Amino acid sequence: MGVKGLQWFVENVSSEVCVEVNLQEMAKQYQRDQPGCTPTLVVDAMACLRHWYTSEAWVHGGQWREYMHNLETFVRAFTNAGIKLVFFFDGVVEQTKRAEWVKRRLRNNKEISQIFQYIKTTGQQPGREMFFIPSGLATFSRFALKSLGVETWCSVREADYEIASYGLFHNCMGILGQDSDYLIYDTVPYLSISKLQLGRLVTVLFSRENLCQTLKLSKSDLPLLACILGNDVVPENQLQKLRRSCMDSYWQKKKKCTQQTVLAVANYISGHLCLSEGLKEITKLPVSEADRALLEKGIDSYLLPEQQTPWLPYRKKHSSYGAQVELRSGSNQDIIQFAKEQHIRADNFMVFNILSAGEVSCSNTLEDDQDPDLPGHALVYRPARQHIYAVLLGAKQDGSESPPSVKEWFVYPGNPLQHAELVTAVPVDLPGRRPDLKILWFSEEPEIKNLRYSTFLALFDIQDLSDELCALETHLIGTCCLLIYIALQVNNLCLEDIDAYLAQTLCVRTKSPDQLACTQVACVDSRAVHLGSLFVRGLTILIAANSSCGFPFRMADLMPWEMFDGKLFHSKYLQSHAGCSEGELLEGNMSLIIQFHYLKTIITNTCIRKRRNIESKPRGPLAAKQACSSYHARGGGPSSHKGQRQYFPPQNDPCTSGFQLSPSRTQEQRHRPRYRAQNRRRIQLAPRWPQYQNPHPGWS
Repeated sequence: MGVKGLQWFVENVSSEVCVEVNLQEMAKQYQRDQPGCTPTLVVDAMACLRHWYTSEAWVHGGQWREYMHNLETFVRAFTNAGIKLVFFFDGVVEQTKRAEWVKRRLRNNKEISQIFQYIKTTGQQPGREMFFIPSGLATFSRFALKSLGVETWCSVREADYEIASYGLFHNCMGILGQDSDYLIYDTVPYLSISKLQLGRLVTVLFSRENLCQTLKLSKSDLPLLACILGNDVVPENQLQKLRRSCMDSYWQKKKKCTQQTVLAVANYISGHLCLSEGLKEITKLPVSEADRALLEKGIDSYLLPEQQTPWLPYRKKHSSYGAQVELRSGSNQDIIQFAKEQHIRADNFMVFNILSAGEVSCSNTLEDDQDPDLPGHALVYRPARQHIYAVLLGAKQDGSESPPSVKEWFVYPGNPLQHAELVTAVPVDLPGRRPDLKILWFSEEPEIKNLRYSTFLALFDIQDLSDELCALETHLIGTCCLLIYIALQVNNLCLEDIDAYLAQTLCVRTKSPDQLACTQVACVDSRAVHLGSLFVRGLTILIAANSSCGFPFRMADLMPWEMFDGKLFHSKYLQSHAGCSEGELLEGNMSLIIQFHYLKTIITNTCIRKRRNIESKPRGPLAAKQACSSYHARGGGPSSHKGQRQYFPPQNDPCTSGFQLSPSRTQEQRHRPRYRAQNRRRIQLAPRWPQYQNPHPGWS
């Protein structure tokens, strides 16, 4: 949110605050002033997401390979100019800002409802004015940047505070973001991501010094200004009466009516509260004791370590910008510390939040709140999360103790977010003793690799599939886990949906980002949009499960750009429901058709064993049939199999008897997960990416 009205004020009223700068020239000047130092920008990654995601298609579930290309281009532009980038992501939602978080999520719900209404009315994606970032973009962007070898961190308190602190104490060239709070912190220069011209490396610097001159305030007055105007700590409506008083006083002084609240509040502070000899008198504010305490709390939130303010003369200095995290009672300190280090390095997902505070949050998802047949992802994946909670927090199968619980703030249709939902851990069904975190995470015994793998599968209640899945590539194991799980949880998932999911997973790796960007989608189907988001949210559960189990898989292999493309899925969905054959879905590629049969057999047979018979329910949209016809017009494969869906026989079929994804591997190797080769070192927990990243100083 930032400071209410301040960003608009500096961009539209106070032009002297906005200074155009060339970042390459700025970097050269930085090196002249500080020889031997690398010019560094600390980047508010959350503010950059909509600027990084430039694909025209955004409702289908995400164009992930195209997005990766955009990130590579962004990083390369700065690297070529000799500028180092350090990225920060939000890792927690602080309790003081929960009310504002809820307010934004409820507002986003209305925006999403309008998007689905538009899709149902027009059969097309809305224009960019209704743009909503694809589900999971914030989560997967941190892993994407790590895979590019750039320094990436996840916060343990409000990210803008850590960004401002990092910039100041590491003597950075500036902060790249889009949050007026960076004008309030007494830190390095604030540079605009929204004004950035990447090709020229030109943007706008919002000058803190010029702002103070315009408002006739000192830097130490800016936090009070921000709090009276309204921010994440002090709600906008909290001090409305005081702001009206400031406006009345300003009108009388200037003898003219004006709506410049920022100028009016600044005038009030300089004229009524800043006394002679530099004394500041917050007690003179005409507000209640409760409001004054809230103001003091808000001012304090802007003070970085070792900083003080004349507005709070008795405030104690903070000695470190690493937050003191409130721990659950009974928490194992070694486990917590290890999880915290991983969290900060953006090596795990959700684990630290569960272990430290017993609370997790998930923002909005492109889900249709008017579709009664498709539940929200939060409800679909709750049983899997309950198993994850049991592994992390401990839950005995015999029920001898009350199971632990976790507070969930998950946005889904029908949840008013009035309070956190208390979700109880459910033990996993594994023979023998309950998996212990110290064993899962730290043990070097060879058999523990199998335990990590079996525990991962047990989180999705498919531990009996260990042998069938272990011969597969990791991204195919992940896909099978998700599709079996979704089919068991969502009664209306049909064979056409399974076929679309599998076809796009297999085809996506055969295409370049440019080819995927050129994928034609005849129309936009609201149900396919919902299913695309459901799959991507499922990938976040996969990486949370992988983090919890001690990383039986490389995190890099579970990323969406390895197994999902929104437009490709959408096109396969339309084709599948129009009755296109498997040959058409797999684009005539016989190797992919064989793999498709093998995977589909695993999924359907598993569901049958669990008393779930997945039926064929083609929806047959006209546009999908047209998409099929256009495929043939391009010479996309044989059309003789059009019509009735072909099913792969579950037993003794010549296509899959002897099927191998890696023909050179022996029978014994096929029944041992390829990611757990016996001659490899034990799986390390972090970093889990190709490039090494130095530990963050001061984050112990």
